[in-house]
Amino acid sequence: MTSQTILVVDDSRVSRMLIRAIINQANPQAEIIEASNGDEALSKTESHPVDIATLDLNMPGMDGLLLASKLLEKYPQAKIGLLTANIQEMVRQKAHLMGIQFISKPITEEKILNFLQN
Repeated sequence: MTSQTILVVDDSRVSRMLIRAIINQANPQAEIIEASNGDEALSKTESHPVDIATLDLNMPGMDGLLLASKLLEKYPQAKIGLLTANIQEMVRQKAHLMGIQFISKPITEEKILNFLQN
């Protein structure tokens, strides 16, 4: 795998650590930017292009879908995965129209690797 910038946004530190560990193992050259909420993610990526992002859907403040739309405005080529335990049909349709993939929780190595490689 090539050197990529991967954004990991989740209000759960444990989830971020797990995703980071999976990415590090699969792609040691990747630069990983972590954020615990949407505002932090936007400020950390303001001058740093993002190739791939995993976003938790349910976070305090801005949810993952709104964050995804803001990231895609700035980085239209970014591949985005939305992490969620419960996918409502309306959310699924919105995300589908935006070209966002779903990654269902609980997080597993297989799910993250499938997202990264497809």
